[in-house]
This record gives sequence, C-alpha cells and structure tokens, in this order.
Amino acid sequence: MEMKVCGMRDPENIRSLISEVGPDWMGLIFYPKSPRYVSDEKAADLKEFPVKKVGVFVNESEAEILRKVEQFGLTAIQLHGKESVEFVKDLSEKTNAELWKVISVGSEIEWKSLEGYLPFVSKFLFDTATAAHGGSGKRFDWKVLETYPFDKSFLLSGGLDEESVEEVLALREQIPQLKGVDLNSKFEDAPGVKNIEKLKNFKSRLIHSGTNN
Repeated sequence: MEMKVCGMRDPENIRSLISEVGPDWMGLIFYPKSPRYVSDEKAADLKEFPVKKVGVFVNESEAEILRKVEQFGLTAIQLHGKESVEFVKDLSEKTNAELWKVISVGSEIEWKSLEGYLPFVSKFLFDTATAAHGGSGKRFDWKVLETYPFDKSFLLSGGLDEESVEEVLALREQIPQLKGVDLNSKFEDAPGVKNIEKLKNFKSRLIHSGTNN
C-alpha cells in the first residue's frame, strides 16, 4: 500500500516525516484558499527534500501548474477541481509528471463520466466532496467504490485516521485497484503540521496488518 501524506509545508516537520515515517509521496497544496497553502518563497527549501512530491491544484491554469512543477520539483500533479478531459489531455502532452485526477464523492459516482480521463491519468484519487476541496476530515461511504469498473489504480482519501487501517485493507481485498491512502487532517497538530507519531503508528499497523492478511 502506498502512503501519501498531504498538506506538508514546514521544513522541520518534513525532515521528521521523511526520516521517521518515510512516506511514498508528500503532498504540497497550491490552492490559495487552503489553510495548508504553500507559497513560492518555500520552493527553494522544499524542492531539495528527497521524497516524491505531489502538487495539489484546484482549477489552476496550465501555465501555473507547469511553473510549479519546475519550481518545486514535482513528480506528480493532483487535479482537485473541475478539470475537463481536454485540459488533462493537453497537460499530459506538456509534462512528464504523473497526472492524478481527484474525484469528489457525494452519494454516488457516475463511472462513465470518468472514462475519458483513463488514457491521460496515472491514477484516480477518491475524496469526500466538500466546498473546500479536501482536508475536511470527513469520510464518504466507501460502498460506492464497490462497483469500480476500471483497471486503473486509485488512492483513498477523506477522513482517514489511525483506526482506519483494518477497514482500508478489507476494502483492498475487495477492490485490488486500491493502491494506497492519502492522509491529511486527522494526522495534524495544526494545519500543515503533522503528528509524526500518529503517522508512524498508522504505517506500522498498515504493514503489520497487511502482512497478516
């Protein structure tokens, strides 16, 4: 199971995250309305950290996304808004970074509406639909994923906490396309500052429980 820790910003906190937790991915949020927003002045500090970085964007322009990819050394681009298939297709032709499309989940998912993205994205990420575009700490009903029809892998987000491990692994047994988790607000001491012990505990339980399954 891949582990992405999103909403990072503080260099000291990031050092602890990398050395003590070792996540597969670290998310940097470039949505100005987010309390975890990362500004340009942090680029020099954050670019050099030895971890794969995912930039989170909400209805951002192509030019600005590509600028941030270069500026922060992003490995992946997470599109968390209403980006069209055409937008994603055009972006895919201009960057080597992975593209992840976030699907904000309410009570159901219209799978056919996602088909157009399949050739251009590396994975989907399913998160709880909120006006703030993520970071709500709320969980959607995972039952809507039971009819997931694609081979494309996806990450699970939205309200995950230390007690979610067993349920996540049970869901993966049911839906093997579930390749990882996206952790954020339930693991914070303050917006943009993660509780390293909680993250270590989650990862330990994920590895231990996964070995037993």
